Amino acid sequence: MEACIIGLGYIGLPTALMMAAHGVKVDAVDYNKEIISRLQNGKVTFEEVGLEELFKQAVDGGINFRNDYPAHDFYVIAVPTPYIEATKKVDATYVVRAVESVLKCCKDGAIIVVESTIAPGTIDREVRPVVEKARRKVYLAHAPERIIPGNMMYELVHNSRTIGSDEAVVGEKVKEVYSSFCKGEIVLTDIRTAEMSKVVENTFRDINIAYANELAKICRQNGMDVYEVIRIANKHPRVNILQPGPGVGGHCISVDPWFLVGDYPELAKLIYQARMVNSQMPEFVLERIETIMKEHDIIDFGKVGLYGLTYKEDVDDVRESPTLQLLDVMKKHGIFQPVVYDPMIEKNIVENQVHDFNDFLNQVDMVVVLVGHTQLKEQLDRLQGKIVLDTRCICKDSYTL
Repeated sequence: MEACIIGLGYIGLPTALMMAAHGVKVDAVDYNKEIISRLQNGKVTFEEVGLEELFKQAVDGGINFRNDYPAHDFYVIAVPTPYIEATKKVDATYVVRAVESVLKCCKDGAIIVVESTIAPGTIDREVRPVVEKARRKVYLAHAPERIIPGNMMYELVHNSRTIGSDEAVVGEKVKEVYSSFCKGEIVLTDIRTAEMSKVVENTFRDINIAYANELAKICRQNGMDVYEVIRIANKHPRVNILQPGPGVGGHCISVDPWFLVGDYPELAKLIYQARMVNSQMPEFVLERIETIMKEHDIIDFGKVGLYGLTYKEDVDDVRESPTLQLLDVMKKHGIFQPVVYDPMIEKNIVENQVHDFNDFLNQVDMVVVLVGHTQLKEQLDRLQGKIVLDTRCICKDSYTL
């Protein structure tokens, strides 16, 4: 069993490693020479529990990292799929380019699996015309990823998977490859249904988060404790309201709902409103910061510290991070950037970023908790004497959303 994985980011690399560690002969491709060089030198490209161990198993399994596209009969494309800001439609440029490169070298009858999350109908609109133009006999499939940073290794193996294909026999062949490591149920369907199901999953989560965030705003205006309201409401056997937060990050929940808004602007009304609620949360957080600063006569944002840069706890992934969104909002308002610290981020990616927790605490009078890293949860006593705005509900005796 052989496979070529294209795009070695947060999804492609774990997928390639998992296949190679479970008996699949894998060529792992990325156009970024720095990424390939790092992998060839035995170093992973991001932090994830269990990734280094899996990497060693994949190397023992003979995985091959390369920049060029080899001739294969099975390809998995796992490249980014951002959305176009102006139209909210999916930007399939990276997917199309990867398919074009595959078509130049693949074997006749090859299967091309798009694992990148795409809007419903993207393969029909964007990918099929490229295949038809090339006049190559290949088969298309869609197998959207369904894993979360921080728990990738477990979810790759145990989560259910969906495979969409034009023909049942193609779906079975794709299933055979994924079954090399996936113990969860693998559901076979058509391509458009597979495309839609993935977008729907993340849109569902976005809407639920928006409800909690909107409740936070309503309760704040009326002097109520939103966390107590949610705690009591959730005692109902059929109610499970999420916790509010400073915004929505990551490449999935904060991006995928826009695909439906972009393609169905007259129909996706609720989806649009949920996206707006969540995308406006950084503005709400800034309002809370300014209110608390006035209450304590703090006039210098240089005395305010933002704890956390990643989009969720205990990962080094900053894609669509609420903190970065908040910093953009501050910049638009002409606000001097506060001090920023995140134990998971080693490189400087924003201004006024420090890399020592003591240094961070010594510089600020007020701490805004934007990410609930374990590092902070284990040292909450270090926040004593600081004014704390806790957007993650992990601190006692603090200001909340």
